[in-house]
Amino acid sequence: EILELEQICTAMYETGDANVRQHAEKVLVGLVGDPHVLDKCQLLLQRATSPYSLLIAASTLTKRVTKQGVPLSPQQRLDIRNYVLNYLYTGAKQASFVREELTLLYARITKLSWFDSSKEEWYFRTVIADISKFIQGNPEHCIVGVQLLNELVADMNRSDNLKPLTRHRKIAASFRDTTLFEIFQLACGMLSQALISGDQMQGNEQCTLLASVLQLTLTSLSFDFIGTSYDESGDDLGTVQIPTGWRNTFVDLSTSQLFFNLYNVLPNSLCSVVMSCLVQIVSVRRSLFNNTERAKFLGDIVKGIKGILENPQKLSDESTFHEFCRMLARLKSNYQLGELVKAPFYQDCIQLVAKFTVTSLRMWHFSPNSIHYLLSLWQRLAASVPYVKAQEPHNLESYMPEVLKAYVESRLESVEIILRDGLENPLDDTSFIKQQLEQISTIARCEYNTTCQLLVQTFDKSASQLEELLRNNSDNQLLLLPLGTLTWIIHLVGAVVGGRVSFAATDDHDAMDGELVIRVLQLMDVTDRRLPSGNGFVTIELAFLSFFEQFRKIYVGDQVQKTSKVYKRLNEVLQLADDSAVLSVFVTKIITNLKYWSDNESIVTGTLHLLGDLSVGFSSVRKLVKLNAVKFLLENDPSSHFPFLGPDSKMADLRCRTVFYTALGRLLMVDLGEDEDRLVRFMMPMTNMFETLKQMLQSSNINNIVLLNLIGVARDMRGLTYAFNSKNSYSMLFELIYPTFTDILQRAIELWYHNPAVTTPVIKMFGELVLNRGQRLNFDVSSPNGILLFKEASKLICTYGARILSIGETSKEQLYSHRLKGISLCFSLLKNALSGGYVNFGVFRLYNDRTLEDALNVFVKLVMSVECNHLLEYPKLSSAYHTLLELVVQDHMNFVCSLPASVIYHILSTVTDGLAGLDTMICTCCCTALDHVVTYLFLAGVTTKRQRDELERSRDQHFLQVMMERPDILQQALSTVLHTIMFEDCRNQWSMSRPLLGLILLNQDYLSTVKKSLCEPSMDHGPLNPQSVGNCFEQLMSGIEKNLHTKTRDRFTQNLSVFKRDINDILKAESQERTHTEGLD
Repeated sequence: EILELEQICTAMYETGDANVRQHAEKVLVGLVGDPHVLDKCQLLLQRATSPYSLLIAASTLTKRVTKQGVPLSPQQRLDIRNYVLNYLYTGAKQASFVREELTLLYARITKLSWFDSSKEEWYFRTVIADISKFIQGNPEHCIVGVQLLNELVADMNRSDNLKPLTRHRKIAASFRDTTLFEIFQLACGMLSQALISGDQMQGNEQCTLLASVLQLTLTSLSFDFIGTSYDESGDDLGTVQIPTGWRNTFVDLSTSQLFFNLYNVLPNSLCSVVMSCLVQIVSVRRSLFNNTERAKFLGDIVKGIKGILENPQKLSDESTFHEFCRMLARLKSNYQLGELVKAPFYQDCIQLVAKFTVTSLRMWHFSPNSIHYLLSLWQRLAASVPYVKAQEPHNLESYMPEVLKAYVESRLESVEIILRDGLENPLDDTSFIKQQLEQISTIARCEYNTTCQLLVQTFDKSASQLEELLRNNSDNQLLLLPLGTLTWIIHLVGAVVGGRVSFAATDDHDAMDGELVIRVLQLMDVTDRRLPSGNGFVTIELAFLSFFEQFRKIYVGDQVQKTSKVYKRLNEVLQLADDSAVLSVFVTKIITNLKYWSDNESIVTGTLHLLGDLSVGFSSVRKLVKLNAVKFLLENDPSSHFPFLGPDSKMADLRCRTVFYTALGRLLMVDLGEDEDRLVRFMMPMTNMFETLKQMLQSSNINNIVLLNLIGVARDMRGLTYAFNSKNSYSMLFELIYPTFTDILQRAIELWYHNPAVTTPVIKMFGELVLNRGQRLNFDVSSPNGILLFKEASKLICTYGARILSIGETSKEQLYSHRLKGISLCFSLLKNALSGGYVNFGVFRLYNDRTLEDALNVFVKLVMSVECNHLLEYPKLSSAYHTLLELVVQDHMNFVCSLPASVIYHILSTVTDGLAGLDTMICTCCCTALDHVVTYLFLAGVTTKRQRDELERSRDQHFLQVMMERPDILQQALSTVLHTIMFEDCRNQWSMSRPLLGLILLNQDYLSTVKKSLCEPSMDHGPLNPQSVGNCFEQLMSGIEKNLHTKTRDRFTQNLSVFKRDINDILKAESQERTHTEGLD
């Protein structure tokens, strides 16, 4: 059997047959659940010859150790850990990937068993003692020992391998307090020893050992000391929260000096890791030192940076260069400019840093991702200049222009090289360039006179080159160079204009802005004149849009002074006297782009977002509607002027149509009032399209054009419906589109239910139509529109639900796009319809109308068709389902009670799963849903209310019977809620308290069992005093009557806050006692 298993392991990685690999994967996945998995994995480790078999054995053991539900006994875990250590020490040399998996297994067992003890002995905490024999052995054993420690520290720091999060934090905090510093000292000691014996550091084995020790040091310094789940994407703000117990290690400067010395003597291959350690040391929290110590520590760091820059040869390595740039950025984020200028070597250091920055910026092709950190340093320095109170000069006014000039000139020089060599254009990465430009804007504003002179000179030079080429009718290829440089300059102009801050702005600066803006608008006029002949340049058009966005934020709106010098210069040169005139330029450019760039998705998307932003502003939208161009848009069919709206559009993403019609809808709403004739004229192209689509859908003449028109009109109508958020406008719109348009949507779902390109916009459109946004669905008393609208929504849900359920299994790749996404949208649609408050749902039952019941039945069928794990894995699906379920059990509990037992159990299990989830919003929804269920059950069991009919009585009896057959469901919910409140970081305690009272009243006998289990030692805590916990529960129920009245609930919620506080005190006392015991040991 073991030989067969080894063959399967080998086939998993070596076979080229997909079927054989799939079979092997299936067998190996099932191995984790095998009752004899431990014996099989041990035999594989002992006898297997293939490294892949060893890898599978180790990884399977890791999965089995981590597996929830059926934990291994402490003795089994101890045996596995000891076996792994012995195997690594005495076994043959393994492949690196096998050793990595075995070290992970050791680390995972140690983490999961950290609080396991027997007779006050902590078997799994003897980390240093366990690994000391490795450290003291030959270099090969020493490397393995260091790797074991490194993987242990790394695994202790990972929060995604252990649930709940509070359990991980308790283990990590205990490890930090008892073991981590000892590991860090061990690593620093080994590095110090290596530094003393410097001549031995060049051998391969010695370099491997040093690399492992450096990595261990870096992992220790990168530990999440205070449990904040530090996100590396916010790298520039990463303060290292070193514990106070480590203070002396940093105060005496021995640690920082050790790493600066190591950088000087180690080979280049190891310097990047040394630099990473220095990044963490520079980021050590300021509060670890007093003022004198901090100044001394900072002085040592500045001296070290000066030494590195005086001998910069090792910075030629890209990774070392990158880490050095990170260190410079961290230095300024952790220390104020006023402190830096007082450092002994500041003047020399800042001069070297400026020289280094200029050189680095001019080498734009070398490590481009590192430039962010250099710009971040100078951005922070520039932002600090107005606030410096130190007497010492900072001299930044002389260095900032040099840095800016280097950036500008290097970007302009790069254009020719990119065109010549066919390199990737950095302007194509919009998010990357946007981030850099934000940093440059602050640097540029520091010495703004110099900045403007530089930009004006470079702009005029490139513009004159372009003008000369255009005058000579030069080939388009020759135009690429000046257009490319002008593209960069336009981006830079937009950035510096957007960097204006009101408290630092002056009339002279605004006048300079005017000079720059004039040049951009004049250039835009030149490029626009070339568009009708098809001679456009995409990147410069995107630069214009970026410029408009920055100008709009600063100089268009209520906050802009009409006397601004910008408009004075614009009026003198371009006759643009105020922001209304500039808005006219904006709109003209928007129309031009939509007309001539309809096949370019990025330009159309950017243009429409600019239009959307303009249509939101209170004052700008009122100025826009007075413009002739906007009036023309609102009074004519846009699709006849803008090709991206037509059937021949090449746009792959049609969502831009929604953005366009949302903006048009907002513009129309400004002066629409109750003018129904105006709305009819505006809607005429769409109503004509409705009629055309209706005729085509009824015939057999259905082609791709019909499909595209249908998708387009659904997206257009969604945009309009979103914009019409008042009662009058919505009512007029509804009268125009019902029933023709709703019939078209119903027919579309019948025909293309399997095509998400159709179902997604159609269901989203209907979801917007039934959404009571801003109480717009407030129909007159005599109007049936509310009920008619719900009936249409129900019909669409039933149509889609029935057909999507008729489809067989969906492939894994298409599961979400072709099935789960549509189901999620149906849930959102039904939630919007049920929560609108414009339908009296009792009417349906009164008149034996099954509209509501059919919709709810389809909802249940869809829920039953979705696997429970999918409800947790897909956030949008999970959110839509739980918010809808909350509504259903709140307002339609009579329907839930009549469901079959299996369905009720399934729904309640999803609620219990949601209670234990990490998403606070979903957890709150589950608490509310559970509260409604528990309240209904409690009232049905303890009251003798008079049922109105036999149906209601039998329904209640059915629900009671169903719940009595499976009391474990509510008992599990009770345990989960109590455990969350007592031992986890409960962020929605009030929501948790609402169902808890009902759960306790329904499960009073089971509560004693829960109390006992909570007192027993677990991964979260040691043994708790049963009497103390019992007293907490007595206080929790003190003064609580056996009812669920509002007054009783409020009293219980107050008691729960006291209960939580008392439990925390018990846990703190238990933790302190345990720590004291460990110290004595």
